[in-house]
Amino acid sequence: MRRACPQSTIYNPRSAQGVTLIEMLIVVALIGLLAGITFPSVSAGLDSLRLTSAGNSLVDFLNAALTRAERRQQVVEVTISKKENALWLHSTEPGFIRKLELPDGIAIVSVLPRPPQPEEGPRQFYLYPGGALPRLGVEIVNRRGDHRVVSVDPITGVPRIQRVEAQ
Repeated sequence: MRRACPQSTIYNPRSAQGVTLIEMLIVVALIGLLAGITFPSVSAGLDSLRLTSAGNSLVDFLNAALTRAERRQQVVEVTISKKENALWLHSTEPGFIRKLELPDGIAIVSVLPRPPQPEEGPRQFYLYPGGALPRLGVEIVNRRGDHRVVSVDPITGVPRIQRVEAQ
């Protein structure tokens, strides 16, 4: 007596075929659609992270200038250049120069307080040991137009970051 083979053990050439071209096109189209929808939010998040990171770098840079003036009892010059998108520290110690370049996508909009006459060149501020702190601030912006102001509080001497609402 002959036993019948179960259906699952019979080799069927149609079941061994791969993915059809139509199925592959649908999957690629869905992945493209998903990437197109999520890209703007991901890039906006990266721009916000860059702005936050640049603000924190500015705070650290200004803290270093204030600390150097007080602890080493040296006059420190803070130079801010909108054109070069950078800040420098110079002190009376020979050879001491520090530079902070802002990352791509972050720009210095203005140096605060704004002078009565528009200035073309960089602005300098001097930090004297034991002296009063100058009013000093840097307004930065990212590609999306989000603004932050990093300023030194003249009373406490602590740099802080403020969010500026869009106008």
